[in-house]
Amino acid sequence: MPDPNRSTEPDKNEKRNGEMRLPPRAFLVWIGIIATVAIVAFARNTAETPPDELASFPDLLNKLTNNLIVPNTGRVISGQQSDYIQRITGKYYVKDHDGNYAKDHDGKKTETSFKLETHLTEKMANELEYSGQFKSATNSNLMMNFFLNTIFPFLFIVGLLYFFIFRQIKMAGKGAMSFGKSRARMLNKDKNKITFKDVAGVEEAKEEVSELVEFLKDPKKFQKLGGRIPKGILMVGAPGTGKTLLAKAIAGEADASFFSISGSDFVEMFVGVGASRVRDMFEQARKNTPCLIFIDEIDAVGRSRGHGWGGGNDEREQTLNALLVEMDGFDTQDGIIIIAATNRPDVLDPALLRPGRFDRQIIVSLPDVRGREAILKVHARNVKLDPSANLAVIARGTPGYSGADLANLLNEAALLAARLGKKSIGMSELEEARIKVRMGRERRSMAMSEDNKKVTAWHEAGHALMNVLLEHTDTLHKVTIIPRGQSLGSTMSLPDEDVLSYRRKEMLDYIAMVLAGRIAEEIFSGDISSGASMDIQQATKVAHAMVCQWGMSERLGMVQYGNDSENVHMGREMGQRREYSESTAQEIDSEVKRIINEAYARSKSLIEQHRDKLEIIANALLEYETLDGSQVTDIVKTGNFTPPPPDPKVEPPSGAVAVTPLPEVPKPQPPKLPGFGTPAPAPV
Repeated sequence: MPDPNRSTEPDKNEKRNGEMRLPPRAFLVWIGIIATVAIVAFARNTAETPPDELASFPDLLNKLTNNLIVPNTGRVISGQQSDYIQRITGKYYVKDHDGNYAKDHDGKKTETSFKLETHLTEKMANELEYSGQFKSATNSNLMMNFFLNTIFPFLFIVGLLYFFIFRQIKMAGKGAMSFGKSRARMLNKDKNKITFKDVAGVEEAKEEVSELVEFLKDPKKFQKLGGRIPKGILMVGAPGTGKTLLAKAIAGEADASFFSISGSDFVEMFVGVGASRVRDMFEQARKNTPCLIFIDEIDAVGRSRGHGWGGGNDEREQTLNALLVEMDGFDTQDGIIIIAATNRPDVLDPALLRPGRFDRQIIVSLPDVRGREAILKVHARNVKLDPSANLAVIARGTPGYSGADLANLLNEAALLAARLGKKSIGMSELEEARIKVRMGRERRSMAMSEDNKKVTAWHEAGHALMNVLLEHTDTLHKVTIIPRGQSLGSTMSLPDEDVLSYRRKEMLDYIAMVLAGRIAEEIFSGDISSGASMDIQQATKVAHAMVCQWGMSERLGMVQYGNDSENVHMGREMGQRREYSESTAQEIDSEVKRIINEAYARSKSLIEQHRDKLEIIANALLEYETLDGSQVTDIVKTGNFTPPPPDPKVEPPSGAVAVTPLPEVPKPQPPKLPGFGTPAPAPV
């Protein structure tokens, strides 16, 4: 857990997750140094021609006698590896095979370096000195040469190994020591500007969590009456309902430290690491009391023990054990409050939900129509709406949308208005964005044959017709044969109010409406296609739920068969016998089939009675591609189709009338050519 007094700006030179990250600038500097040393060494070796090593002193004496030694280049160097050995260096002129001096391109005599290491007697030394071509010298850089030629390359290689290998191993060791440290991040209040004013549609949940803020500001208000704030609060809700946003609002309102961490940050492949991180997180929390700890997606670490694959010693269960101990081990007066969020409370361990740990659950449900309107108004602060845009209408047309869906709706509407070059967002953009968020974008570029388009039109016409004819269905909103997402056509209906429960008659009418598409296809083409696969899946799912979960079958009664809330991957159905017999399973299958067959027969009968209206709807879809619900309703009730008004045609602007009218200029007549008739007009 980071130190609250430490700067929140990331340090580019510090290690991340136990791994040393070398700054790119330092890495490039080291590469430049190594490359420079290599280039200099290579250039030195290639630039210097190795001297010619003479065979013996008489050979040198021969060159001296023949005046081949270049003046002022000879040296007799003492102080080499032994006092008895001297090095003789210098240059001499080169002769060719004819005995003449060899010359270079500039006409100068060619010179070649030479060296000779030998023991000089006093006589030999005098001969060289008296010749005037050699001078005595002492090698004062013996140790330096030895260091540069022998020790320095070794030290250079060792330094490279230390920097690139041993230092990395050392830093990895430090990272291993911090491997069990908590990854919880302290939220900076300067960056978090979210408050309760930015949260809408979950008023009851907001009231419950506001108690936490009041407790942190004035704990004596609750303690003087003997009350205590819950140690842990679990926020439960569908994805996108605003659980994390509510936690950020708590952090923005509370005058206390706020740490956030994800449930997956605890789990590692090494057993004991997650438990160590849990202990470190609570240890740091005690140093910053009062504080709040928010654990997002706690089901990643809080799943029930003893279920699924793996034994009781795996990493996840050890982490959960440490979390249970820490939550039940600290005193309430410490001022540490745990807030967790999940959308799968059914998979959490019962010990985690007992009083004393997560002893309060806050349900963050999907917003109702008033909540959706409030959410739209909150997100509309950041966009420019047209005065004609009515958010209340959009709220009524978005049942089942979460807060994240509504935010995405406004964003898509803003992007659409920007693509069209508009200065504000109107109702047309909001309506298109509403459909796009739920069903996908129009695929007008999709190549469809006329036959497929006709089959799709009759299919959707069947859905639309039954939607209007049946009594217990939602109001038809729109039907289209324009492909969206994975569907070739869509029939959209909207409930008059938020759906809180389902009735038997509504479910039977829904199944009949869903099967009407297949029936209309068969009536039109005399054949069936795979386009009704999703309809069949939905009808089977609803019929099975009516029989096994909702007790809507008179034959099987109000008995629940099976438990669909348990997942096989959790292991709770592994090795368990089925809760009903084989004969009961056969009765369930036959009852599901009976419900679907009766709905199919009822839907087919109604479609055959109103086939003329079905044909009008299908032909209108083929011509206009999209029909409103009111237009389909008029067709069903009156048998007449009212086409939509044509798009207004804007005439091109005309100039002002001239003050002084000009005489009309006569147009020139084309000449008549003999024998050819009237010439063709010139192309425009």
